Amino acid sequence: MEFFMMDWLGTPVWFWLSFLGLVVVLTAFDLGFLHKEDKEMGIGESLKLSVFYISIALAFGVWVWMAKGAEMGMQYYTGFFIEKALSIDNVFVISLIFTYFAIPNKYQYRALLWGIIAVIILRGIMIGVGAAIVQQYEWVLYFFAAFLIATGIKMLFTGEQEMDVSKNPVVKFMNKHFRVTPELHGEKFIVKVQDEKTGKMVRAITPLLLALIVINLADLVFAVDSVPAIFAITKDTFIVYTSNIMAILGLRALYFALAAMVHRFHYLKYALALVLVFIGSKIFVADFVLGGEKFPPVLSLGVTFGLILGGIFYSLWKTRGADEPVHPA
Repeated sequence: MEFFMMDWLGTPVWFWLSFLGLVVVLTAFDLGFLHKEDKEMGIGESLKLSVFYISIALAFGVWVWMAKGAEMGMQYYTGFFIEKALSIDNVFVISLIFTYFAIPNKYQYRALLWGIIAVIILRGIMIGVGAAIVQQYEWVLYFFAAFLIATGIKMLFTGEQEMDVSKNPVVKFMNKHFRVTPELHGEKFIVKVQDEKTGKMVRAITPLLLALIVINLADLVFAVDSVPAIFAITKDTFIVYTSNIMAILGLRALYFALAAMVHRFHYLKYALALVLVFIGSKIFVADFVLGGEKFPPVLSLGVTFGLILGGIFYSLWKTRGADEPVHPA
């Protein structure tokens, strides 16, 4: 019993185990019950599942609020909304990757699920390292803040370049050093094929595995923005990790609805740019203008939520009637 009550990274062990248990249950329920067989997911099912996952995330936030206090609760919700909004750009990149590798919709969901599991582990490592650095060298937060401001300003004035999957160095490396089958083999990531020279059966990776690898590496690039953004909100490792993961958990469900209308969120990136500038700036404001006092969490949550919501509605209004662009495979 003492073990469960012990503090680990500032939070009792039973808190961590409860959260990880929730993640395992949701993942098992998703893969083992909802999607026993590979099938295409429609927009309606995608939206219903998204509402389910968002409801779970919001309810978890209530638990955090009640157990750790209102300030931590607001920090959790701020981090959750930021990561959720940033994931819309992630959806666009994932869509390009699946299109390039010609992955049918019915195999995309399972690939995304394994991708989410990898993200949970990789984000955990990144956040753990980040927390250790911040705890040892608190001045690193100023570096994070300056990086977020610079990134936000760059997004405001230069926009973002569309990813060219064919020129991705990982794709080139994998094709050069590994045996990759030209076609899919159902939901399999690794298969045995006949070597053209020796006639022996050898292992080869499929385009589905290659797509999964590229997606996970792309997520690491996105994490360079999102993880510092949440550390700029709070130094509590539990809040940073749970808000990140709860936003990502529902991404695979939301993907199929967003992928069909991601072109409608063109102007959201400007709102996200302002959010990054705001989150970075408030660290300097708190330390050099407010004399070291904490920036009001309720104001931080309100501004973040307002900017994201405004960006979504403005994008939907400006792009009404717009046709979906076609990306060549």
